[in-house]
Amino acid sequence: MTTAAENDSSLKGTTLVAAFVDPAYSWPPADGEGKNAIELQAATDLLDDGNDDDDATTDAEREAMEMPEKPACMKKRSFFRCCCSADLDVVSEYEQKRKKAIAARKEYQARKKSKDRARRKLQRLQHVPEGILIYRLDTSNCTIDLISEPSNNTNLETLVKSFVVASSSPSNDPSRRGIDLISVDGTQVTLVACEQRTAIAWLEAMDLMLAGSKRKGMKGFTKKSESGLWAAEDLNQSERDQIENQYLNLAAYSNKLIRAGALPGKSGKGGGAGGIYYSVEFQSDDGEDYEEEALESIAKRRAVIKDSWDFYRMICSLLRDRRKYDEAFRKMQLDPVYAYLNSMTGLNDPGEDGTESVEKEISQKAIEGIEETNKTQLAESLVKKAEAALPSLVEICKALAGSLGMEEVGVGPIKDPQAAIRKAEKKYQGNLYKVTDYCRALVVVKDFPSLLALLELARDSFGPLIRRVKLSTLKADHKALSGGYRDCKINLELKDHICEIQIHLWPMYTVCGVDGFRHYRHCLEYSTDSFVDPYDALEGLDRKTMAELIVMAEEAVADTPLHNLEWYQEKFILDYFAEVGLFMKHGLDQWAELTLRTLVKLRCESPDIGPDHHETYVLNRSLEQVLRKLGKEDEAAIVARDVLRAEELRKIEKETAEKSLWDQFLSAPTSAYEMVADPNKKEREEQERMRKEVKASKKQWRRIRRERFSFLDSVQEDAMK
Repeated sequence: MTTAAENDSSLKGTTLVAAFVDPAYSWPPADGEGKNAIELQAATDLLDDGNDDDDATTDAEREAMEMPEKPACMKKRSFFRCCCSADLDVVSEYEQKRKKAIAARKEYQARKKSKDRARRKLQRLQHVPEGILIYRLDTSNCTIDLISEPSNNTNLETLVKSFVVASSSPSNDPSRRGIDLISVDGTQVTLVACEQRTAIAWLEAMDLMLAGSKRKGMKGFTKKSESGLWAAEDLNQSERDQIENQYLNLAAYSNKLIRAGALPGKSGKGGGAGGIYYSVEFQSDDGEDYEEEALESIAKRRAVIKDSWDFYRMICSLLRDRRKYDEAFRKMQLDPVYAYLNSMTGLNDPGEDGTESVEKEISQKAIEGIEETNKTQLAESLVKKAEAALPSLVEICKALAGSLGMEEVGVGPIKDPQAAIRKAEKKYQGNLYKVTDYCRALVVVKDFPSLLALLELARDSFGPLIRRVKLSTLKADHKALSGGYRDCKINLELKDHICEIQIHLWPMYTVCGVDGFRHYRHCLEYSTDSFVDPYDALEGLDRKTMAELIVMAEEAVADTPLHNLEWYQEKFILDYFAEVGLFMKHGLDQWAELTLRTLVKLRCESPDIGPDHHETYVLNRSLEQVLRKLGKEDEAAIVARDVLRAEELRKIEKETAEKSLWDQFLSAPTSAYEMVADPNKKEREEQERMRKEVKASKKQWRRIRRERFSFLDSVQEDAMK
């Protein structure tokens, strides 16, 4: 195996130090062996500096740092008194001595800091817990060296001590912490890091290292030695060095934040002993000043990347919830009364695709004495009318809830005047009278039969007050609101002001709960309906930004490594799902596969999801794509069968729900002669089928009405008196 000494070690680069797993041991330690105890042992040993006589300040150093005494002429001098030439010489001599003392103090502090850093490095290597090996990567000569002592059970014959890297790639190790390496002489080894983020940062550093020209002419390297996707980037060596510097600075800074518990919502326990040994050093002549100056820029860069990660994760969350809405509506359509509801026509419902426009058919009554151009005054007047109508709306909602036993009821708050102005500008060309939800309430019903009962109860109880019933987003042939949501709206006039009751269906409402409007607003703002796949949001990002986003992804999951993830940890499951997209776009397909397999397994274990759920279906589609990219066609074919089975089950479920008794009477084969003689017969039969389906659905509603909502008969009788 080629050693570091055979290569040119004078080249500038970066030195990375990190903890890896000794193959003779398991990591994390098995239950009962005390992973936290290992970390505590390492941390305690590192903090126990002891006394070092070499650090004692010498007499010569004290003398050099001693500040000179202030001259008498500088101690007491009136404002108008001038110094003589002798005094000026004394003052000049004093200033020179003072500057030398200050410089000596700075030099002493820098030297002391350097000694402390060297001592800490030495102590880290002297107190390495059992089962951990500390390696150093030097990107200037592509070498990896073991810098800690082996453990008691270490296999010395297979131990990697010094290694010149010619190729690196993600390992198939199930921990997702492995790196496959090939040396310049063809030796193949796998190193497994103690932390996920260590493996990711080291692999990125080696990819940049091998793509560069810094190793040109070094013994054992050929053009075939290049690995990874950085080699395909059109960058010169200076640009690669800058990217390497910025990326590794960010990775090291992120690791320090995780270790210090400085991230919001993090415990500070992200990692264990492995994170203690993580360090990055740049081989630069600029010294301490460079490091201190860089810290602020690193923090600013991290803030920008963190915002980008949060936005990308939000897109993943929004599209996940949109799929949940679509799935909820698909299942709701299987309700036997849906065909009847789908045939109904709303009142003053333009039947738009989930949006409203200036052509809205209802509006508030004009207020005399206020010009429409005075937006603020008009909005405030309409808000006052809404406040006057609110008590009446509360009473109506109480009556509806008491009769139907609704899942949830809420009234208000009154819309803010400025919010009303913004809505009018955005949707109604500034017409504030078109805004009809100054005074609003929400009710949540259990299912479609409950919605039909509410509509009937509203008609019979306060029908003359109703100005609009909007059902269009619940129609099968209409689009949902932005983001996938569907509901029903009733507008009624109370005290000369139009109010709004938003009727939500429980299966849709439970997806986001009270945050449903925020989901809708974000989907509308970011046009998420134009995305088929959340990973499309990554298109156009450069490779450096993608790598830095992966650092932020690892920050997000620092408290929960992949092997510790449980099926009920929805927040981390979403984080890992978002990270998969980064892996796929960044060429880390092995780690994408390992992560997806874990997520599929967890979804199958979930009692609320299972193997045929739409979320499992989405994960399997991505897994199939990754497997084909890796050339694992046989495994991809197995996953493809799972995807196809899920699609077939959904199709069968729909066909079974739509099947009704009258279909049996149309099962007789139609002869070719009949089709030629009557070419419109098939279209007429489809219309007849739909008519009979609505009739059968209405019959089902009547049965459910008798069983669950028999009180509606008495309400109807009272309304007719």
